[in-house]
Amino acid sequence: MSAFITVSKLAALSFAWLLWIVVPVFGQQEGPRLESPLNANITTIPQFIEGFLRAIVIIALPLITIFIVYAGFMFIKARGNPSELTDAKRNFMWVIIGAILILSAWILATLIGGTVSQLVNN
Repeated sequence: MSAFITVSKLAALSFAWLLWIVVPVFGQQEGPRLESPLNANITTIPQFIEGFLRAIVIIALPLITIFIVYAGFMFIKARGNPSELTDAKRNFMWVIIGAILILSAWILATLIGGTVSQLVNN
């Protein structure tokens, strides 16, 4: 359990550091320009965030599928053993929660980005 707490603290600190670096850029008047070495079409922070989330989803979907299959094997391996069934159910539940979080973050960012772009263009 302490390893999870350490990982969650590290994730929170990383996110806070990212916000400390990125948020002041949004306050600039002209809109920041980026030069991505991987994709020349990404020139603004919103485009970078969209590309980053798209990459996360592309990587996460196969992993989610693998973990769902692994949870299925855990159910088969349990063979009615209550403690192993509990572990399999817990694993499956966390896989589904992770999938929902990843996909909902992408959907929410897409919706917010579309709304902001419509407001800015009007």
